[in-house]
Amino acid sequence: MDLPKVLRMKSGVDESSYFNNSKIQGVIIQETKIIRQDAAVEAYLCAASPDTMTIADLGCSSGPTALLVVSELIEAIEDKCIQLQRQPPEFNLLLNDLYSNDFNTVFRSLPDFYWKKSGNNGQFFISGVPGSFYGRLFPSKSLHFVHSSSSLHWLSEVPEELQYGPAPYLNKGKVYISKSSPSCVLDAYLKQFQRDFRLFLKCRGEEIVSGGHMVLTLMGRKSSDPTVLEDCYYWELLADALNAMESEGLVEEEKIDSFNAPYYSPSLEELKQLIEGEGSFSIRSSERFEAGWDAVDDDDHETICANERLRYAQGMAKGVRAVLESMVKSYFGEGILDDLFSRYSKLLENYYSVNNAVVTNVVIALVRK
Repeated sequence: MDLPKVLRMKSGVDESSYFNNSKIQGVIIQETKIIRQDAAVEAYLCAASPDTMTIADLGCSSGPTALLVVSELIEAIEDKCIQLQRQPPEFNLLLNDLYSNDFNTVFRSLPDFYWKKSGNNGQFFISGVPGSFYGRLFPSKSLHFVHSSSSLHWLSEVPEELQYGPAPYLNKGKVYISKSSPSCVLDAYLKQFQRDFRLFLKCRGEEIVSGGHMVLTLMGRKSSDPTVLEDCYYWELLADALNAMESEGLVEEEKIDSFNAPYYSPSLEELKQLIEGEGSFSIRSSERFEAGWDAVDDDDHETICANERLRYAQGMAKGVRAVLESMVKSYFGEGILDDLFSRYSKLLENYYSVNNAVVTNVVIALVRK
């Protein structure tokens, strides 16, 4: 797979788009709001109240959170300026994602953003920056604050050993790490994540000013064992849905065996070791938390609805489809999509009948040394 071309959230604003199916990502954004705002204010103060505050959001995508994040950061810094009786800075806001990202949807929402901010004293300048964050994106020492949410669990590529190794079907019947995966598959995923994350830190270390801050939130796991089901059930159930279709002759077995997700959810300990080893940043704070589907439910929570798990499953299935559709379509063909994600939703419903409808995340706040 050519990931820069096929790894993109579903564009537009229709019912199946990422824009309308990124609710769990919105919950994650809200869970980390205070950490992010505190770090942005500290970055502003460490920069000695700069005339221009440059903020980058990496992996902004095209959902409603793309501008929500920068709006909240502006709000926090402006509130601090009011406390200190200072003129707020101008804001240089840089929104990054891969080249195929639906930047147009983001840009079409800018007039409303500017209108809502029109009563503020600060000036806002927003730019799109297409490209992979596993490489340089900005000039040296040009950024005061960097944010990334729900993005860094995506790898730059499928682990090399699973693409070019001597045995092309090492992870038979699976699409990600699983209990049945041989140890070499686990090692391949960990090594790829280590390569990618070190490169990410190195590049950001060159771009962020001394004393600048960075807050990263990504899918993580509770256990040191990456094969524990509660940390990877969304991939395990997707494999189950594909295998059920294979048993009916709807998908080729070879296609499933050769498909591996370009994804890795690290433990908090793995992240800390990589950050400390790379050396560009010190850790300001870190924590693990769960984002639950109950937090995106619009219904009254005083009573538990009988179809609760069905709605959570449908929401999760639509969200996963909005993220994976382009990748699945490019590999398996468009014809399987509706059937695959219908089966996936039913498997999720069964899973949520006995397990919590949550996903594990880690958030870590860093300071450039």
